[in-house]
Amino acid sequence: MKRKEFKLRTESLKGLQSCKSKLQTMLPIVFGLFLMLFAALPASAHCDSYDGPVIKDAQKALETNNVNLVLKWITDEQEEEIMPLFSKTYSLKNGDKEIYAIVEKHFFETLVRLHRETEGAPYTGLKPAGTTKPIIQMTDKALAESNVDDFLVKLNSHIDKVVREKYEKVAELNKVKNNSKEQGRAFVEAYVDYTHTVEALHDILEHGGGHEGHKE
Repeated sequence: MKRKEFKLRTESLKGLQSCKSKLQTMLPIVFGLFLMLFAALPASAHCDSYDGPVIKDAQKALETNNVNLVLKWITDEQEEEIMPLFSKTYSLKNGDKEIYAIVEKHFFETLVRLHRETEGAPYTGLKPAGTTKPIIQMTDKALAESNVDDFLVKLNSHIDKVVREKYEKVAELNKVKNNSKEQGRAFVEAYVDYTHTVEALHDILEHGGGHEGHKE
């Protein structure tokens, strides 16, 4: 192997190892940030699901005739659309069950659609219960049980596994990336995947992960 080529490979590998070391240092901070993010935006990933907090609050609001339970999910301007719809829906609660089911669903759809607007996200319909991603179910469970420790252990294990696998793959391909164009392209693909993962974590640390259009 030529001395120059060996030097380039060695420096490249050292760079990857340095990234790994920095990432390991960042992980505890990332975990805390993830939890704060989910606590601040609990519906950002499953607000359109029947087992998400928006519809759960809507159901409780109709059970107790307390519209205030859902106003936190929308803006002051949007209240003009929700308030009369809530009153109409509640007034039909003890009437014909089929009619009430239709009006109730319309209320849920309207509330979720308006909330999605505050996030700058499109409304794509209500999703059935059970479609929420496991990681989001874990965040809700941690909040419900006031137990962050179990959640962080599982999250730590998952992120460590994912990043470690991506690092090990690109580190191995780094050894043979100049042997052929096929191996070189395999390295590039793995390298992009690995660095983009690290970059995404870094962006969360630097800028947070809220929806750009979200309003308080």
